[in-house]
Amino acid sequence: MTRSVFSFILICYTLVCFGQNNSIPASIQIPEGSKLIRHTYAKGVQIYVCIQDAKDTSRYIWLFTEPRAMLYADSSYHQFIGKHYFERGKNPTWEYTDSSRVSGVKIQQANSPDNLAIPWLLLKVGETKGTGALKSAAFIQRIRTKGGKAPVTANKSQKGHFLEVPYTAEYFFYGEK
Repeated sequence: MTRSVFSFILICYTLVCFGQNNSIPASIQIPEGSKLIRHTYAKGVQIYVCIQDAKDTSRYIWLFTEPRAMLYADSSYHQFIGKHYFERGKNPTWEYTDSSRVSGVKIQQANSPDNLAIPWLLLKVGETKGTGALKSAAFIQRIRTKGGKAPVTANKSQKGHFLEVPYTAEYFFYGEK
């Protein structure tokens, strides 16, 4: 009995101490009282173009141009429910198969715990269309990103070339009280 209690306490302690890696940074926390509407899994690419650095014309950099991803209801990417892309005006947009669509404006970002992954984000919904699942969304949170970051270096021979870097992420859509 004592051994079982001690084991339980040790497991709880381990979860509390080491489970913090996936905690959401304060800078991208959803406002208190917000209600989770949808949780989706994205699988796609972050697209970059190689340009000459305006600050140092002897250097070349990869400039982010747009995301392109499919949205799924499950973490195994089987149940397709929508897509993620940039709409005119460079607004990130999420469109569900139920015809609901939202565009977001970045409020804040935080580095991913994975240094090879794109940042985690908090966005405010700027525009909503349709009557489906996303109709009442007010905030979007992107977390648990994998991949998607552009290479650190670029060179003159790559100027004007586009690069698609695979990524995955989880998107959480929240409504206000």
